[in-house]
Amino acid sequence: GIMAATAEAAAELSQALSRPLSLLQQPDCGRAARLRALEDIRAQLQGRPVPGAVLQEVFAARLLRPLSRCLAGDAAERCRELALQLLRHGLSQGERPCEALPVLLPALAQRLCPPQGAEPSEELRLGLVQLLGLLLQRCGASMAPYLGDIARVLQATLLDHYAEVRRESCACAVACARAMPEHFHMQSESLIKPLMQTISHQHYRVRVDVIQATGAVIQFGNGKSVDDVLSHLAQRLFDEIPKVRHAVTAVIGEWLLHLRDRYSYFHKLIPLLLGSFSDEIPENTKLAWTYWEKIGLQWEKENEEDLKDKMDFSVSPSHYPKGETRPGLDCRELVSRNLSKILPGLCHDITDWLGSTRIKASQLLYTLLLHAEDHITQHMELLLRTLYQACSDEESEVVKNSVKAAELIGTFVSPKVSLKLITPAFEQTPKASCVMVLAAVIRGSPKEILQPHVAQLGNTLSQAGVCQRSEEVFYMEQLLYCVQALIEVCQEDCKEISLQLMKVLVTIMATPSSQDLKEKVEKTMSSLAAVQQLESFHSLYKQHIIQLLEWLAVSCEGWSCYSPEVLQFEVITTHSGAVIGEALDDFVQVLRTCLQPNRDPQMRLKLFTVLSQLLQKASETINSQGLFPSYLETVIKDILAPNLQWHAGRTAAAIRATAVLCLWALIHCEMLSPKEILRVKDELMPQIIASMDEDSKITRLMACRIVDVFLKVCGRQFDADKFKNTYTEVLKRLDDASGEVRLAAAHTLANWFKCLKDSDVKSSMENHVEFLYQELLVHLDDPDENLQKAVLEVLKEGSLLYPDLLVREIEGVVHKHQTPVYCNQLLHHIQSAKESA
Repeated sequence: GIMAATAEAAAELSQALSRPLSLLQQPDCGRAARLRALEDIRAQLQGRPVPGAVLQEVFAARLLRPLSRCLAGDAAERCRELALQLLRHGLSQGERPCEALPVLLPALAQRLCPPQGAEPSEELRLGLVQLLGLLLQRCGASMAPYLGDIARVLQATLLDHYAEVRRESCACAVACARAMPEHFHMQSESLIKPLMQTISHQHYRVRVDVIQATGAVIQFGNGKSVDDVLSHLAQRLFDEIPKVRHAVTAVIGEWLLHLRDRYSYFHKLIPLLLGSFSDEIPENTKLAWTYWEKIGLQWEKENEEDLKDKMDFSVSPSHYPKGETRPGLDCRELVSRNLSKILPGLCHDITDWLGSTRIKASQLLYTLLLHAEDHITQHMELLLRTLYQACSDEESEVVKNSVKAAELIGTFVSPKVSLKLITPAFEQTPKASCVMVLAAVIRGSPKEILQPHVAQLGNTLSQAGVCQRSEEVFYMEQLLYCVQALIEVCQEDCKEISLQLMKVLVTIMATPSSQDLKEKVEKTMSSLAAVQQLESFHSLYKQHIIQLLEWLAVSCEGWSCYSPEVLQFEVITTHSGAVIGEALDDFVQVLRTCLQPNRDPQMRLKLFTVLSQLLQKASETINSQGLFPSYLETVIKDILAPNLQWHAGRTAAAIRATAVLCLWALIHCEMLSPKEILRVKDELMPQIIASMDEDSKITRLMACRIVDVFLKVCGRQFDADKFKNTYTEVLKRLDDASGEVRLAAAHTLANWFKCLKDSDVKSSMENHVEFLYQELLVHLDDPDENLQKAVLEVLKEGSLLYPDLLVREIEGVVHKHQTPVYCNQLLHHIQSAKESA
C-alpha cells in the first residue's frame, strides 16, 4: 500500500514539474524563461510537504540531470544559484543521495577544476564546495570510486582566492580522510602541496583549518607525508596567534598517539611538541603537557617488558633544579632514546640567523636536557660547543636559556666528565662564554660532588692566562660570577683555594672598569671571608698579604706600565687598609726594584702615585704597625733620591713632582724625624733646591716648604756654599707666578736669616747679605700687598745681622718706593731694636 501511495505521489509531483522542466530543456529558452522555470520547480518542491521517498523518486528520475547541467553550464549566475539550491534540497531531503554521484560529481568537477572550471562567483564557489561537503557527510565511503575527482577539486579549491572557500575545502579534506581511510592514502599526498601553499594564509582562521586538515590528511592517509609538512608546522609554532600554535600542538600530539608508523617519526615530532612547553599562553602549554603525559603512558604500556628493570631501579635524584617537577620515567626514556637524533639539528638551530628560532631552540634544549638527565653525558662535546656559542648570543633570552641548560649539566653530569671537557677550553684563550658555562655548571652542581674538584677549579681560574687574559669588563664580570658560584656552592670547602680566589678577585678589581664592578668584587671578598668564619675582607688580606705580594714580586723585574701586575699591586696595597703595614719587606722591595731611574717612566709614575696616596694616610696604612720608619733610609736613598734627578720630558717631571710630594708627606706626618733629616740632608738638599724651579706649582711649593724644614733642622751646620746656593734659589721664588709659592719663599728666607745669625760662617757672608737686602727691598715695594708684609717680616729677621748696613740700603731707595710706609716701619723697627739692646 505504501509503495503504491509513494508511486502515486511521485507521479503527481512529476506531472506538476513537467512544464517547467520541458521549458528548461529547450535549446532556445531565454534567461528570464529559464529563471522562471527554476523558480516554478522550487515552488513545486517547497510549496508542499514532500516525503523523502517521493522526493528521491522524482529527484533521481526527473531533476538531477537538468539541474546538474544548469549548474555546470548555465551562463546566468542566478540560474546556477537556483540550481545549486535545488540540488542541495534534493540531496539533503532525498533518501538515497549516493545515486546522484555519477551525474553530480563530474558537474562539480567541471565547475571547480581547471582548465574549464572557473565559477566566477565567490559565493557560488563556496556553495559548490559546501555541496561536496554535504555529499561526503551523507555518502561517506560510497564516494571512494570518485576519490580522484574529489582530490582534483580540493587541489583547486584549497588555493581559492576566497578565504571561506579555502576553509570549507579544509573541512571537506578532513571529512574525506575520515570517511574512507582504507582508500584515502592513495590520494592523500596530492593534497599536501596545496595545503602547504595555504598554511601561511593571512587569515589566521584559514591557517588553523589548514593545520587541522593536514593532521587528518596524514593521519588517515600516507604517513610518509610527515616529512613534507614538518618544517611548515614548525614555522607555525612561531605564529603570533595563540590559536594557530594550539592547532599545531594538537596535531603533533595526535600524530604521536595515533600515526601508524609513529615510532619512526618520534625524533622529528617530539621536539615540536616539547617546543610548546615554552608557549607564553598557559592553555597551550597545558595542552602540550597533557599530550606528552598521554604519549609517555601509551609508550610505556607498549614497551612494558623493556622498561621493567628501569622502573624497579628508578631513584629520584637528591639534587634537582629548584621549581621543576621531574617528568615521568616514560617521558624521560622517550627523550633519552631519541636524543642522539634530535640534538644535532637542535644545536644547529641554536646558531640560526633568525633570533626567534634561536630563542625557541634554546628553550627546547633546556626541556630536553631536563628529560635526558645523565644521558646528557655522551653528548657533552656537541653540547658544550653549542653552549659556548649560544652564551655569546646578542639575544638575552638565548643566553638566559643556555645558562639554565648549562646548570643542568652541573646537576646531571659527573664533574669528572664535565670539568675534563671544559678545562681544556681554558688552556687556549678562554672566551667570556666559556667562563659563563663553567659558572653555570658550578651553580648547578651538588656541593659534595664538586668537593674533590675544588682545588683544580681554583688553580684553573687563577692561571694568568685565564684571569689576566682580557681587560674587557664583560669577561671580568663572568669571571667574578664564576668565583661567586664556587663560594655559593662549595661554602667552607673554598678555604683550601682561598688564596687562588683572592688572586682572581684582585685581578678583577685591578681591571680598569666601573665602580660598580669594584663594589661587587668587594662583596664577593666579604662572602669568601664569611665562609671561612673571618669577619671581613681585611682579614682575608691579613691571611694572604705576604703570599699575594710574593706572587707579584716574582715578575717585578720585567714590569712596564702595561703590566697588569702594576694595577694588582695597587689594589693589594691600597685596598688592604692597615694590613699592608705588616708586609713592608715585600712592599719596599717591589718599590725599590721598580722605581730605579732606568725603568719605564709611566710605570714609575703610577707606583709613586700609589706610594704618595699611602703616605698621606700613613698611620692607617703603611705605618699601621709603627714599622715604616725602619725602612726610611732605603725609601729615601734608593727610591726618592734617584727619582729627584733631573731628566727631560713631561713624565720625568711628573715623577719628580710625585717624589717631592712623597718626601713632603714623610716630613708632614713627622715620620721623618730631625735625626733622620740630618742623615739624608746631603743626599737630598741639592735636588730639592733644584725642584724649586720645576714647572709644576705644587712641586715648587712643596720644595720651598721642604727647604724651610731642612733649614730649621740643620741650617746652622751649613757651610758658606750651602748658604749661598740656598738663598739664590729661594730668592728667585719671590718672582714666582704663584702667590702661594712667593709667600712660602719669603717664609724660608726668614729661616735662612735665623740660621745664618747663629752660624760660624756669618762673617764670610756679609757681601751676600748685602745683596739679599737690596733684592728684598725691591720686593718690599711689590704690587702684592701680602708679599710686602711677608718681606717686611723677612727683613725684620734679617736686620739682626747687619742693622747699619740695612739702614744705609733703605735710605738709598726709600724715595723711589711707591709705598714708602713699609720702609719707614722697618727703619722704626731697627731703631727700637737698637734702643732696647
